[in-house]
Amino acid sequence: MLRRSLLATAALLPAFPALAHPNQAPTGAEAQRMIDEVTAFRAKLAKAVETKDFATLRASYADNFSHTHGSGKFDNKDARLVAAMAGEPLIEAAPASELVFRVFAGPTVILTGKSPILNVKEQKPYDFRWVCVYVTAASGWQLAASQATRLAPPA
Repeated sequence: MLRRSLLATAALLPAFPALAHPNQAPTGAEAQRMIDEVTAFRAKLAKAVETKDFATLRASYADNFSHTHGSGKFDNKDARLVAAMAGEPLIEAAPASELVFRVFAGPTVILTGKSPILNVKEQKPYDFRWVCVYVTAASGWQLAASQATRLAPPA
């Protein structure tokens, strides 16, 4: 009897997709508000990196944060905090250009940009194209994931 009920319920599920309302990406003033908030959050994060403000840094990265370096090395939140406290060059604090914000429901903002990052061993900056994913948490915006790709020098 239970099996028949489950099968009957499962048979009805395809009839209900019209009842589902997918989240719509914010537009207009709401999207601009989110961009402004993420811009302010990025400035706060950059200052925390520069001043080695551990409490702000810890709160700024999502617990399941991940970063993939241009070399392929992978950092989790703890490794990123260690790098920030050690003063390693991070995209979070580098000057940025070519910024493109994409706003999604969630709220989530994906930001791409380009930054010069110092190679400490060579004492030479290289341009990196990067992507950062910002999500909201109970405490506000957090950086959930990032990835950087070193650009080839101009020919």
